[in-house]
Amino acid sequence: MSLETIDLQRMGMRPGDRILDLGCGEGRHAISMFLLADVHVIGIDLSDKDLDTANSRLAGFTSQAVQPHKSCIFTRADGRTLPFPDNTFDQVICAEVLEHIPQYQQVLGEIKRVLKPGGVFAASVPRYFPEWICWQLSDAYHEVAGGHVRIFRSAELKQAIESQGMRRFARHWAHSLHVPYWWLRCTFWRAEEQVAIVELYHRFLIWDLMQKPLLTRLLDKLLNPIMGKSIVMYFCNEQ
Repeated sequence: MSLETIDLQRMGMRPGDRILDLGCGEGRHAISMFLLADVHVIGIDLSDKDLDTANSRLAGFTSQAVQPHKSCIFTRADGRTLPFPDNTFDQVICAEVLEHIPQYQQVLGEIKRVLKPGGVFAASVPRYFPEWICWQLSDAYHEVAGGHVRIFRSAELKQAIESQGMRRFARHWAHSLHVPYWWLRCTFWRAEEQVAIVELYHRFLIWDLMQKPLLTRLLDKLLNPIMGKSIVMYFCNEQ
């Protein structure tokens, strides 16, 4: 079971579609799409460790990742220079990635290039307010190697993507219950020993992910517009 930020039901996946998960990490979205629909998914990342984890997780669901009617493949690639021809993919997702990339506009240009006309692009980044609090609580939170290099305002990201010839058709927020955890983590970031309250909240989040009780699902839905940790936007490639 994985924590998905992108609402895969909004992607409009059809049998035979080709989907790119750019910055796939340990494969949470790519594997979910592979299991959900008869599609061909390629997950790319720069971390060999994360790609190894993704392949291990995929092996736990199927002994044959490539099948005639569907496939899921993980490979190392750079989002700034995607190794795919123009108009290759029906959908592209980029979840919690752009905030790590100094030249994020270059990545958006590559996404535009490989996305088919009429295709769907889904992007998520940390929401401004919860992320800003994290930065105030701890410099180390965002100064680690490969950490966040910017805090996006939603209007800024929307404009950057729409300048590529795509139109936003949906938006939502996600993971409000994770915000207090990251505020706690940042408060005690330099603690040499594990702080009990941080550990307890982490256990709560794992329990919530595994059990999905109705109460926390409703609470998360209620709080997401107010303090959702991530903002998620969906675009149609019109040109």
